[in-house]
Amino acid sequence: MTSTQKDTVTVDLGGRSVPVPKGGLYDRYRMDTDLGEVARHPRVSGVDFFRKLPKTKVDSPIGPTLTPNFYYSISTARLTLLAPSRAIRTRLPAELAPLEIAPGLGLVSVMFFRYDVCDIDFYTEAAVGIAVRPARHGKLGFFDLVSALKNEHLATYVLSLPVSTEIAQVRGHDGYGFPKWVTGLDVAIDANRTTARVANDTGGTDLSLSVVTPAQTVYPSGERVSALTSYTSIDGAWHSTLSQTNVLSAGTALVPRDVQLQVGEGRMADDLRSLRPIRKVQLDVVTEGQLALHMPVPTSVQRRK
Repeated sequence: MTSTQKDTVTVDLGGRSVPVPKGGLYDRYRMDTDLGEVARHPRVSGVDFFRKLPKTKVDSPIGPTLTPNFYYSISTARLTLLAPSRAIRTRLPAELAPLEIAPGLGLVSVMFFRYDVCDIDFYTEAAVGIAVRPARHGKLGFFDLVSALKNEHLATYVLSLPVSTEIAQVRGHDGYGFPKWVTGLDVAIDANRTTARVANDTGGTDLSLSVVTPAQTVYPSGERVSALTSYTSIDGAWHSTLSQTNVLSAGTALVPRDVQLQVGEGRMADDLRSLRPIRKVQLDVVTEGQLALHMPVPTSVQRRK
């Protein structure tokens, strides 16, 4: 349901006025959410994962805030594709290098996210990203590749990251340095099917996905926690942003078939085409998970030769 002016309130984020749902988690708690209340939400299976991650107050471009940002109920889909390293390098800053699975071949991905219960309230998100080598590493390590393919710890550079709400856009763009904008964005993920559509500026399709959801495996909370490090440049300085996902139900399909990926017209479509993807190699769908998104921290990134 889209909020109307009557059921929103305006909050200040680093000098920008942003509407948020009236009576929502952000309106009431400003990131310091009552875990006891969240635990009673019908979509949230538990909050033990978050009790072990205390929040800290930090200064940021969006003003003083608490970190991490907690996502109590999420679902995600990621389609990984092979692409020529030569094409990938044209879209990467000189300081970053693609994670190659073979000489001349790297990995790119299309991702979709649905955040049902979150410190900044419900929103959806999509991304086109490039798998990169960890910034402080030298030559490609075999374990970097294995870890990435098993979704244990990924490093990425994001080209496009549209979202469905203004608070997500302002926090993500101003606070984290991500290329975010607001657009129509529908994501529906369940045990049977995964569908998503990102609208372009004229209401047409930028990018869309429809596929049968891979068979899911259920995990106890805390048993399978994956990490993603994203690199961004904020005011000319490199930063890394860590996100930790508590996977509760997930499945993977290798060389997935019958994937309906529509590459239409728009910013995401242009980014994906520029990478010249060759083949779909893996589909990962999390029908139930939780996420802790930390604020970015400065990091040293050496220029690649």
